[in-house]
Amino acid sequence: MRYVAQRTTRRLDGKVAFVTGAAGGLGRSHVQRMAEEGADLVIVDICRSVDTVPYPQSTPEELSDAVEEVRALGRRVVARETDVRDRAALQEAYDAGLAEFGQIDIVVANAGIAPLLVEDRVQAWHDAIDVNLTGTFHIIEVAIPSMVAAEQGGSIVIVSSTAGLVGIGGASNGGLGYAASKHGVVGLMRTYANNLAPHNIRVNSVHPTGVATRMVADPAIAEFVAQDPILSETAPNALPVDTVEPVDVSNAVLWLASDEARYVTGVTLPVDAGFINRR
Repeated sequence: MRYVAQRTTRRLDGKVAFVTGAAGGLGRSHVQRMAEEGADLVIVDICRSVDTVPYPQSTPEELSDAVEEVRALGRRVVARETDVRDRAALQEAYDAGLAEFGQIDIVVANAGIAPLLVEDRVQAWHDAIDVNLTGTFHIIEVAIPSMVAAEQGGSIVIVSSTAGLVGIGGASNGGLGYAASKHGVVGLMRTYANNLAPHNIRVNSVHPTGVATRMVADPAIAEFVAQDPILSETAPNALPVDTVEPVDVSNAVLWLASDEARYVTGVTLPVDAGFINRR
């Protein structure tokens, strides 16, 4: 039987999405696109700095702005300042959204850091693993019970990186932690995709190249890259762009979250202007 996705309604009408790292950068873009396509949102962000991260991080004011943007689009939203390393706090935020909306259909594990300090510190390794890998594990584990119990299927999208598919990231503790964590979430994705398939819950990951956010534009990141011979010699994207835009990644996340990708699971989807293909 031929299936054609219906576009008479918005792609996420009637859905509720839980998004981490939602106050700025990629997360803010994911939230906006999902609200534009009809989703109600549960959004969390740490809203403070991590010591080993050299670029400015999101603030409480930015989380409030994200809330107002969702409401301006006519959607409902629950927001919490939450550190994904704190599983109990993450559970509280998730439960608050579940109590408000009665369901959560989509999880976007977007929270992540790049602790790429020129000054090499072992703590940078631990922070990368704790936020990017263990935090993603926490997010999915918090969501699974209600998604399975609802018997309505669902979609989990993990935001990884091109550094999760090839051996880049540099030789520093933070760079190695970043690469290890972004590879690690691919293992989580593939295993959860198998484990949750009987419940019609799909699990996929997206892998951006450099994205035009303040992280990539920050001078500290540029200095780190310039001083690392592995990173500074890395060839650019295949397509003639230095970076992609946040909305390019969000559109991929949106597609994976939607019924248009109803039989897509266990996939690593690059949004990379051909970066991986050049390796």
